[in-house]
Amino acid sequence: MIKTAIKTLVEASTRWPWGVVALAVALTAATGVYTARHFAINTDIMQLIAPDLPWRQRELTFNAAFPQTTDIILVVIDAPTSENANRAATILAGALEKRDDLFKSVSALSETPFFARSAFLFLSTDELASTTGKLRQAAPLIGALAADPGLRGLARTLSFGVMAAGQEGSLDPLASLFNQASSTIENVLAGKPAAFSWREAVAGTPPQTGDLRRFIEIHPVLDFTALQPGKTATDAVRRAVTDLKLHEQLGVTVRLTGSVPIADEEFATIEEGALVNAIVTIAVVLVILWLALRSKRIILAVFLTVGVGLAVTAAAGLMMVDALNLISVAFAVLFVGIGVDFGIQFSVRYRAERYVVDDVPAALSRTAEYISAPLTLAAAATAAGFLSFVPTDYRGVSELGQIAGLGMIIAFLGSVTLLPALLTIFNPPGESAPLGYAKLAPVDRFMSRYRMPILIGSAAAVLAALPLLWFLQFDFNPINLRNQKVESIATYLDVRGDPAAGASAIDVLAPSQAAARDIAGRVREVPEVSEVRTLDSFVPENQDRKLALIRTAADTLLPVLDARTASPPTDAQNVAALTNAQQALARAAGEGNGPGAAAARRLAGNLGNLAAADELVRSRVQSVFIEPLRTALDGLRQALHARPVSERTLPAWITERWRTPDGHARVKVLPKGDPNNNETLRRFARAVLAAEPAATGGPIAILQSGDTIIGAFYEAGFWALLSITVLLWLTLRRVRDVMLTLVPLLVAGVVTLELCVVFGLKINFANIIALPLLLGIGVAFKIYYVMAWRNGQSQVLQSPLTRAVFYSALTTATAFGSLWFSNHPGTSSMGKLLALSLVCTLAAAILFQPVLMGPPRNNDD
Repeated sequence: MIKTAIKTLVEASTRWPWGVVALAVALTAATGVYTARHFAINTDIMQLIAPDLPWRQRELTFNAAFPQTTDIILVVIDAPTSENANRAATILAGALEKRDDLFKSVSALSETPFFARSAFLFLSTDELASTTGKLRQAAPLIGALAADPGLRGLARTLSFGVMAAGQEGSLDPLASLFNQASSTIENVLAGKPAAFSWREAVAGTPPQTGDLRRFIEIHPVLDFTALQPGKTATDAVRRAVTDLKLHEQLGVTVRLTGSVPIADEEFATIEEGALVNAIVTIAVVLVILWLALRSKRIILAVFLTVGVGLAVTAAAGLMMVDALNLISVAFAVLFVGIGVDFGIQFSVRYRAERYVVDDVPAALSRTAEYISAPLTLAAAATAAGFLSFVPTDYRGVSELGQIAGLGMIIAFLGSVTLLPALLTIFNPPGESAPLGYAKLAPVDRFMSRYRMPILIGSAAAVLAALPLLWFLQFDFNPINLRNQKVESIATYLDVRGDPAAGASAIDVLAPSQAAARDIAGRVREVPEVSEVRTLDSFVPENQDRKLALIRTAADTLLPVLDARTASPPTDAQNVAALTNAQQALARAAGEGNGPGAAAARRLAGNLGNLAAADELVRSRVQSVFIEPLRTALDGLRQALHARPVSERTLPAWITERWRTPDGHARVKVLPKGDPNNNETLRRFARAVLAAEPAATGGPIAILQSGDTIIGAFYEAGFWALLSITVLLWLTLRRVRDVMLTLVPLLVAGVVTLELCVVFGLKINFANIIALPLLLGIGVAFKIYYVMAWRNGQSQVLQSPLTRAVFYSALTTATAFGSLWFSNHPGTSSMGKLLALSLVCTLAAAILFQPVLMGPPRNNDD
């Protein structure tokens, strides 16, 4: 029945070829317009998982309760000093807040008035007592700097400090301050970038990364009609950084990360180089088609058929899924690879028949009669392999399965309608010699003579390598599918371990604030947890004691901080002050050998050089020292005006991030250990889930999406194997023939996984589709050989069939291999595994299957 139907379809297409071509042109035009108008790609990796899974439901519920945690641009500011970091964050946030057309909200987080005023309250009582004590002792120096905030005041303060240290008997406590000041002056004198931190000088210890880093959290207005919805907003941020000259004036580095830049740059990564790859792939495919078909007219017919099928499939796919995802976008490459396979199979057989019958319609009719059954079965099996993904919870490959499964049907129909119609119109010349590879006759004889040793040796090699499967690695961290060279991902990886960023945190949605406290207490006991935060975390402890310490310090410091400043000095006065400070340092250092004396002599020399330098140089030194001083003094003033903090007095922007209007509360849990280690995050996720099953967040997604994908892989593999087995049974009607088709396929699958271990290729979100897909694609080659074997075909390696299989596999491998060269790591890994699996299945089809089948027989055997 299949043979009759396909033969009738081919003959009808050759009888009315122009009608078929006209219909194809109309379809291509209509579907092309639809695709151009509706093309969209969703680059959100988490959308690759079905939303109805329990852990996804928890994630979506949390995001709905706290939308501030989604669709953000996180601006990361790194500066040479904490003062410069503060100033840059304040300046940039202030500029961005004015663009309410682009940004829904802009928050400099730690630089808000609340944190500036409450900074001392978040220190421990002991730390605060020590800090305020030092500040009170330094009140005279602070007062001198506040009253005369310039180069003269700085030089006088150094003189006072040296005198005080002399009375104490040692300059060593000031060694760090002197050396830091010297390094700064030396950099200015040398024309190098320079920065000075008063906070570091007072603390006497090097700053930590967190001291020099600030975050600005932005909720942008997104344009979902664009392929990169946040590009306008992120471009505006970068333009503001340039216009404000933050790098030139403050030495800061500003980078962007967060869900919005990551998604936009993800699409850009996929797009980057795609056109060049496509052109190169098409060129290579054309070369392979020439080697296989040796006729420009036939190649053009195949190429046009595949092009029409691709246009129709793209439109049909967008109708089904609305927007492509990072995996389903690969349908185009899969379609080209497999669509060309159908075209080559049909065209090579046509050439073989054309050698026998030098008449195009007759040769096409004979081709249809010969190839109808194997080509139909191969197309059905390939479609079944793709459609096996549809029932799974892995939405990314489920949608790919829908599109590619339909695409296989479209490719098959094109091969038995449009292709013969085009061949009829183009009327390629006949064949002067039979097709095949006569030079492979010795290989055919060798394989026939040593059939059993080859079978035993192959089985032994495959079985001996089975222990390798124990070492097969799985990596389901979605961040590893991103291009780690782009700014958003590189920045994310850099800040992932920073508690202030909370990039590796787990969240819990509690029904109330009281429940949040209970959950926090329970989760704090988990060994894998480093810190737990709730809304209570923003209400400092022991406030009475701390406020008393702050008031005592304020009584001493505020009068000197708020004293009237002196008139700006002249340059001559600055030079005189620098000279006096130089002399004071030299006298204090004397001939001493300690670190303080050495540092004092070094600073004295630098002050002398500065006094002798140009006025513009002194002006630059003043700016380097005094601008951060003003920032530090302003921060001190605000901190000395601390007020009691309670849950009711917290700013709205904080409560909105930690409690919903209906009373639900957020619990944030941070990991202990290296957050860049997948196993650390998985252990963290398991431990928190054991203590609190309602947990959600990135580490939970990594853990449970991995389980989901593995489950989808097994499910898809089961359905693919079952559906293909049923198709084979319905067609072949012999258990032995079905097994002869499936066994080489399973061998190819096992060898593929073994080679993954050998080459260090990890299974991930994207490339796992290659494994069930291997069943669908690989079975096509096996079917061609089994059907030929059933019809009595001998010496298969010399036959036109091997020519068709070899070149179709080469074409498919080229199409898949083009993914390998993608700049997107996930797409590249997909191409690697697809190409590897195809090589394995081709080897199993050409070298292993003929040996397994043995001598040919006819259907009546």
